[in-house]
Amino acid sequence: MPTALLWHVCLIRGFGRHWWLSGTRMRHSPNSPRSPPRFAGWSLPHPRHPKIKKPMTLDPVLRFLHIAGVTLWVGGMFFAYVCLRPAAATLLEPPQRLRLWRAVFARFLAWVWGAVALIAISGASMLGALGFAAAPVHWHIMFGLGLIMIGIFAYVFFGPYGALRRSVDAQDWKAAGAALGRIRQAVGLNLALGALTIAVATLGRLLA
Repeated sequence: MPTALLWHVCLIRGFGRHWWLSGTRMRHSPNSPRSPPRFAGWSLPHPRHPKIKKPMTLDPVLRFLHIAGVTLWVGGMFFAYVCLRPAAATLLEPPQRLRLWRAVFARFLAWVWGAVALIAISGASMLGALGFAAAPVHWHIMFGLGLIMIGIFAYVFFGPYGALRRSVDAQDWKAAGAALGRIRQAVGLNLALGALTIAVATLGRLLA
């Protein structure tokens, strides 16, 4: 190979090597962290910055239990008040209708006790974790409405429901009908409060 041509080849190789090393130093200077290699549009995780795992929290579980309890309670009241009550009044005579309600309430109110426990425990836990003073305004409204609904339920269970049960067992249909009327009024009020509580829970952020 002629001497001039050999000299040009060495010059081009040396310049190319110098350019590559300069670019490497610029990309990986001591002041900037070395970036991970990239392959076909994706990159490996940086060894100096591992993925930080978020600490586990019970908040999703508490929210699920809270919503499940509300669904059971309010949904059951809606079915009983809007669907079952008019159908039973249309198709059944008073003795059969009152026996039906006694059996329905015996099962439904037992489930409501469980729903009330879920709602109270999960709601108090979430409120306590956030702090009563730091809770949003609509949380306080929900808390107050929930206490009122629990009070009305306790009134129904220990008051007219007990009277309905004793009257049906004694076949005193007039007293049983009067007790059922008081239960109907209380359930209607609690259903309206339940719908209001759901509205506050979902739209309450607008109050902030």
